[in-house]
Amino acid sequence: MEICKEISTPMATNYYLDSDEKGTSVDQTKYRDLISSLLYLTASRPDIIFSVCLYARFQSNLRESHFTAAKRILKYLQGTTDVVLWYPSEVSLNLVGYFDSDFVGCKIDRKSTSGTCHLLRSSLIS
Repeated sequence: MEICKEISTPMATNYYLDSDEKGTSVDQTKYRDLISSLLYLTASRPDIIFSVCLYARFQSNLRESHFTAAKRILKYLQGTTDVVLWYPSEVSLNLVGYFDSDFVGCKIDRKSTSGTCHLLRSSLIS
């Protein structure tokens, strides 16, 4: 993955990830190791939280399409190594969050999905 094509988004925007019952099964240990490493990384990279949590759902019934989609996050991280969180020390931090719910939006388990927007002072952070 060191010499991979850099990607500008952690998830494909024109592809919906589903359970893929007819897909090829792959080794679960590599996928679980990848997901656990990415979950650890979300502490410093909140821009990948949604996609990592979405891919973590497929650990028990893993297919090749899920593993390929999860590797996309690594390609995204390769291209965004200069993205960092910066908190100025001289300014008070006000975190404001907005919520847009999408009831029964997930086609897999019919749970609610939502979009959120977080502003730190006047800067969009998530």
